[in-house]
This record gives sequence, C-alpha cells and structure tokens, in this order.
Amino acid sequence: MAKSKVLIVGGTGYLGKRLVKASLANGHDTYILQRPEIGVDIEKVEMLISFKMQGAHLVTASFDDHRSLVDAVKLVDIVICAISGVHIRSHHILLQLKLVDAIKEAGNVKRFLPSEFGTDPARMKNAMGPGRVTFDDKMVVRKAIEEAGIPFTYVSANCFAGYFLGGLCQIGHVLPSRDSVVLLGDGNQKAIYVDEDDIATYTIKAIDDPRTLNKTLYLRPPQNILSQREVVQIWEKLIGKELKKSTLSKEEFLAPMKDLEYAEQVGLCHYYHVCYEGCLANFEIGEEGEEASKLYPEVNYTAVENYMKRYV
Repeated sequence: MAKSKVLIVGGTGYLGKRLVKASLANGHDTYILQRPEIGVDIEKVEMLISFKMQGAHLVTASFDDHRSLVDAVKLVDIVICAISGVHIRSHHILLQLKLVDAIKEAGNVKRFLPSEFGTDPARMKNAMGPGRVTFDDKMVVRKAIEEAGIPFTYVSANCFAGYFLGGLCQIGHVLPSRDSVVLLGDGNQKAIYVDEDDIATYTIKAIDDPRTLNKTLYLRPPQNILSQREVVQIWEKLIGKELKKSTLSKEEFLAPMKDLEYAEQVGLCHYYHVCYEGCLANFEIGEEGEEASKLYPEVNYTAVENYMKRYV
C-alpha cells in the first residue's frame, strides 16, 4: 500500500523537526511548510535544506496568504501542525484556524493532526487562569475542525521529557541537580513523561491508522508513569547519591504568581495541574481515545531511567 503524503507545519521547531525525521524514516513522502517569515534565520534555513537533502519537499506558504495554504495542503493526504503553543517560547495556536479554513476548502485531506501534544484540553475545563488560555485556544481549534467535518487525530503526549525530567519536575530547571531538589507537595502525584523522539514516532504511526481516526491518542508508556519522588529516586540511583529534599506546598508554589510575567504565569499554572493535581494520570481512557503503547507495542520507547542517563 502506498504511503501517505504528509505536510508538516512548524517543521523546524522543537517537536516539528522530530516529526519530519520520523515521517521520512517511515517512508512517507514528506512536505515541510516553508514560511517567508523565516527570513534570515540561518539555523532554520540550514535545517530545511538538510531535510530537503534527506528527501523532504519544501513548500512555500504563509498564514497570511490563504491561497498559498490551500495550494500546499492540496499536495498531501495528511497535515500535521506543530506550531508552538508554549508561552515561554511563542503561542500561535489560533493561527491554525487559517489552516483549518484552507483544509476545508481544499477538500482532499484525509487526516489533520493539530498542534496539541500536551495535556488533553478537553479535560481541563476547570483549569486555573491564566494557564487555561492554552487549553481554551486548543478547544477553539478542535471546534473549528469538527464543525468543518475534517477527519482528525488529537495527540495527548503529556510531559515532554526534556522539560520535565531534566529539571526533576521543577519549574525553571532543565538540568538535574546533584545536590538538592524541591518536591512539589508530597511529590507523589503521578505524571507521564515521554521522550520527544518517541512522541514523533507514535504520532507518525497513528496518521494512517483507522483505530485513531477522529479520536484522541494518549501517550502513556507504562514504565514512564511516575511521581516526582520516583523520578528523583531514579536520578539518585544513577548518580549514587541521595539528594537533599525540601517540600513546597501548593500555596507556596502559587504565591509568586502575581509578580511573574504573563508567560511565566501560564507555565506555573500548567505545572500546578500536573504536579499538584495529577491531571495527566488521574483518569481512565474512554471510548473517545486510544493508548499509543497498546496500539504500537513494537515501539521500543525510551524509559525514564534510560532517558536520564544522558545527564550523568
């Protein structure tokens, strides 16, 4: 059976570049949206050229040019969007409404995977502000997709390993300390950590799978459903040393909120829901979803302990 043609929007980003690599590795005819806004960002230009040399096709289009978007999506079967929704980097989730309009007009796309890849926004109706803006915006995009009758798959990838494991689940840290750690609450709330390369692998496997059509794909590698305390214990085992531990109550964690920049407030809210409420692992997947490691047991995902060896 012929492989689907895949367009990746945001192909030079943190996750997007991994999606491009996974798509090429799986033999898909892979297209990358090349936006004029890239300007003279030479690192991104070089990345695009590198992907082109590996067999990808570069397609020039802009969110400010509807016709160019329509022409781009007409080239493919599958559209994956990976533009940033993280405020500390950039937040462009609602730009996807222009992509939805283009896909609707083109009429040929068999599946659209919008930029989600985190907490399932459908489960965050009671999220704290201002952090809930991320979830609200994603739900606006979902509503537009479904009202347009566009086939979809939503990917809930939970915690990016690089952001959470590197800092032992402490906000504002991306490298683990060898001396001390602050436990959030009692440190026992479960979360789910996924290697970013594995997120891309599971995503590309799902794009042609009828089992994931019009469903949410949850990434829950069994070995990676761990509490902060368990993550710290793994790190202590790897370095052969026990860390000095202190705790931070939820009140203490939220106290600095009013003095933070807006983007930092958003991030603080997200960490609160994950680390104090356990929002990623405190529910069972229903009929509206599928779990990736069960659908694709052949994927040899990276366990937390193996991931953290890079920091030793």
